[in-house]
Amino acid sequence: MTDTDFEPLTVIYEHLRHSEDAAELSEFARRELPDRADQAAFSRATALLEAVGGNPNTPVEDRVFLARTMPFPNVLVKLAADPEPEVRRAVAANTSDKNWLVGRLTKDPVPEVRDAALMNGKTSWKMRLEGAQDPEVDARTLDFLASLGTEREPGAPAVLSSMVRRAVALNPNATPETVAKLADDPSAEVRHAAEKRRAASTA
Repeated sequence: MTDTDFEPLTVIYEHLRHSEDAAELSEFARRELPDRADQAAFSRATALLEAVGGNPNTPVEDRVFLARTMPFPNVLVKLAADPEPEVRRAVAANTSDKNWLVGRLTKDPVPEVRDAALMNGKTSWKMRLEGAQDPEVDARTLDFLASLGTEREPGAPAVLSSMVRRAVALNPNATPETVAKLADDPSAEVRHAAEKRRAASTA
């Protein structure tokens, strides 16, 4: 099928949404977008990518490509519900996400997806705090959260970032190295939590 100007968008959209032709879907996924100056063509192209991204017959590597590179919420929302964790993880790491979409992915059933969302700069402080308190979050992600407001995002809100670091210090999955780092934190509340955790582990 050829995407010609006279074909109604809805016809092409429905065709791509239900197509079983992997090669056709892959070609659409990788097609260069029109110039943004041509607003009609650009909007048409992004609408078609939504259909391609939401079609499970689109090859996984192409869905991952779209999830990683697309800045368009309509496409990312489709991909955020993809059955393949690899695709959802790529959406979770996409810094073009809206914060509500990243927030949704911090609750994903797959740990790697949740971790990618928690490490995305678009994640809200509320979701970061919940992640720092979650005993199922892995040590690497906790170490990332422990650096917010100090090594990373130094201009972050002091109260919110220190709440996150304090929660990391009390999380049982935080490594001794992370807790030791937090024992020297500029926030007294974080230092106190880290010392409390260290005392409990040696008791």
